[in-house]
Amino acid sequence: MKVKYLSILLLLITAQSVLAQVTFKTAVSKTDLGLNERLRIEFSIDKQGGDDFTPPDFKNFKVLAGPSQSSSFSSINGKTSYKLTYTYVIQPTAKGTFTIPSATVSYEGELIKSNTVRITVTDAVEIPEDPNDPRYVAQQNIHLVAEVSDMTPYVGESIAVVYKLYVDINKVNVQNTREASSPSFNGFWNQNIEVKKWVAKNGTYGGKPHRFVIVRKTVLIPHKSGKLEIEPLEMEITAGVPIGRRDFFGNMLMNDVSFTLTSGKKTIRVKELPEENKPFNFNGAVGDYRFSVTPSKTDLKANESAQIKVELKGEGNLKLVKLPGISTPNGLEEYEPEHKENIKTTLGGLKGSIYDQYAVVPQARGKFKIPGVSFSYFNPKQEKYYSVETDPIVLNALSGAALPDQDVVGINKQAIVANEGDIRYIQLKSDFVSTFKDEDFFNSNLFYLLMILPLLSIPLGIFIGKKKQERDSDIIGNKRRKADRLAKRYLSQARKELGKKEAFYIALEKALHNYLKAKLNVETSEISREKIAEILNKRQVDDATIGEFSTVLENCDYARYTPSTDVMMKQEYENAKKVIAQIDKQL
Repeated sequence: MKVKYLSILLLLITAQSVLAQVTFKTAVSKTDLGLNERLRIEFSIDKQGGDDFTPPDFKNFKVLAGPSQSSSFSSINGKTSYKLTYTYVIQPTAKGTFTIPSATVSYEGELIKSNTVRITVTDAVEIPEDPNDPRYVAQQNIHLVAEVSDMTPYVGESIAVVYKLYVDINKVNVQNTREASSPSFNGFWNQNIEVKKWVAKNGTYGGKPHRFVIVRKTVLIPHKSGKLEIEPLEMEITAGVPIGRRDFFGNMLMNDVSFTLTSGKKTIRVKELPEENKPFNFNGAVGDYRFSVTPSKTDLKANESAQIKVELKGEGNLKLVKLPGISTPNGLEEYEPEHKENIKTTLGGLKGSIYDQYAVVPQARGKFKIPGVSFSYFNPKQEKYYSVETDPIVLNALSGAALPDQDVVGINKQAIVANEGDIRYIQLKSDFVSTFKDEDFFNSNLFYLLMILPLLSIPLGIFIGKKKQERDSDIIGNKRRKADRLAKRYLSQARKELGKKEAFYIALEKALHNYLKAKLNVETSEISREKIAEILNKRQVDDATIGEFSTVLENCDYARYTPSTDVMMKQEYENAKKVIAQIDKQL
């Protein structure tokens, strides 16, 4: 028992000594930095076999790059060393003193933690004006700007924010960009306009020529008055700054630097809509609009539907507008409207149309009046309210039962007037003549003739049946007759295709082969023209006729790939008829 406990104790001591030899530590490039500076942090382990690396929670910091992994191995005088490093680049998001927790890694089944690091973040520091500092040169010649179309809009009025990146290409070269933080638009309805491709254009910044690209476009609509802040857009920039020397090939050598650019906050002073002359039914529509209410038809039958479209067209805060509804009288059933939008977002705002389409169905005959609809909006350019009142719509239901409260056309009762022509004299006797003749069909000559005809048809049927049986048993003859019909059909098809070169010669060639198949009982389409000539020669067809037949076949082959006229095709057709007639006579 003592030996067992001693063995366990030795194992624990051995494991503890192995773990004690593993070093996993955290190192930083600096412990004091400004709010606008970066920090390089490394987590390194000096033994192979470490895996399942878990970084710490970088609270109060944002990760700009990483993790990047690197390893090194060396052996000097028999002494080996190994190092595996995980590297991050981070930047503080707030001022204060913060502790970066431990990272963890698994080594031989055990979880190992690194040391914690204490970081002090102060106010943003100014970069010294050193023309020889590549970072200073890059920041002085690359600028991120947010251009706002209107800094004092009305509530509900569209404005545009365009983010541009200006670069002095004579002094710096942008190599890579990444959006680090998107702007926020608290108090605004917003929608981005897609920038599919960055297109460099000429411009000026600070009175100096620059090249710029539009990196983002956004349309904003404020929904409350007062001072509203547009939070900045932040971008990570990697730029190359020339160092004044060239390489072996004459290319300018660059010093690469990375830094963060911000567009800065923008304060928008939003004006409240004026209270003076504000219509009672104004519901927040701001823009330049055209309002209409139109029916699809005004004359309809009972239970037949009509469409009433309430539509708003123009430019403004279309997506935030609620259209007014319609009011229908008794006897006119109204269904839930179908809402549709056709809106395009531009830097000038939202343009297009929206509409609600109502389906209404009369339940009885009569005329139904839909009152006019009123709509009000504010035009920010003219700083004026407008009200629109549409005309009433009268729907005329042409059929169906009348409503109880509607006038009904009455029916005047009239006395019955006797008319002697209403009841006429009924004649009891007629002058009909019988169609029956004195001679009856029974026992007539026609009767006996019809009786004999079935008996006479029996021997005729037997004779026809025997002939058909003999014909059906003639297998070779049936094949020849079938092939002969095919030949005639193809010749007929070739005649129909006169004028269509390729189709004509294909049909003509098929007709020639099927004719020989009928006469010679061979598949001529599977043998050569020389073999066909040999077979015809054995059947005692003269050489001239065989030559003419071969010529027609050759012409069918070549004519499909050479120019041919209608006259030539007609001549080939006549030649084919002639040679078939000659072979038929000799066979």
